[in-house]
Amino acid sequence: MKFAIVVNINRQDALELARELTSWLRQRGLAYALDSVSAQRCGIEPSMAMEELNKHCDAFISLGGDGTLLFTSHYSVTKPVIGINVGHLGFLAEFSKAEMYQAVEQVLNGTYSIHVRSQLETEVRMNNRIEHLTALNDVVIEKGAYPRIPAFIIRLDGELLSAYRADGIIIATSTGSTAYSLSAGGPIIAPKSNVFVITPICPHMLTVRPIVISDDKTIEISVEAQNGEFPLNCDGHVRKMLLPGETITVRKSEQIINLVANENRRYCEILRSKLLWGHEHQSGS
Repeated sequence: MKFAIVVNINRQDALELARELTSWLRQRGLAYALDSVSAQRCGIEPSMAMEELNKHCDAFISLGGDGTLLFTSHYSVTKPVIGINVGHLGFLAEFSKAEMYQAVEQVLNGTYSIHVRSQLETEVRMNNRIEHLTALNDVVIEKGAYPRIPAFIIRLDGELLSAYRADGIIIATSTGSTAYSLSAGGPIIAPKSNVFVITPICPHMLTVRPIVISDDKTIEISVEAQNGEFPLNCDGHVRKMLLPGETITVRKSEQIINLVANENRRYCEILRSKLLWGHEHQSGS
């Protein structure tokens, strides 16, 4: 078995952990490869382009936080991903640094289980052709530098849902419900729920609220404005600037993500520990 290793190069502790992990793998005669950017920063070989890792490796190891795991998931396709949390909140990266070697051994022995996560697919015209962009967490359209409040026109299976006057619109998976959508007032959705949530960002009317819909719906979104350009983000990365009246289509992707599960963690426990439910939050803690 060969492991692909992706590192958050902006964290010194992640770089050190990568050196420890590759040393451990070498001692056991196990093959690995880093993406070229991580390899250069860590001073570790062998390496290859990020786009090539999936063709030559059997499993991925993400060393960082949820952002690193999201980035890794876009290239892992259906290969299993071990998320090692070197960040802070860590909803997706399930294993601590202390649990890293045990997680790798479970994958080697075939004794691991998988969390299957659904993705969003966005159909948009780019460079005079139709592109399909995937997102594990969310698809977001924001008003950007537009000085007024635009209207976001949303249709579900061709039927008009509403014209949201807001600073933006978030379409989130159950996985992404604890990301941007949560901070914008959206609900927490259990990971295996077959739903999406549409969350407006700073809506102009108090009666506008997030709505949870079945994940078999096709969502069409366009921006109604006099002029301007509006950033389209997939998992936090700007992929296109939309023009007024331009329509994108969002639906459930056929491509899933396989995250290696930490059997020692329970979802309710994660919510209590990460969101401090049942604890008094002390400043500076």
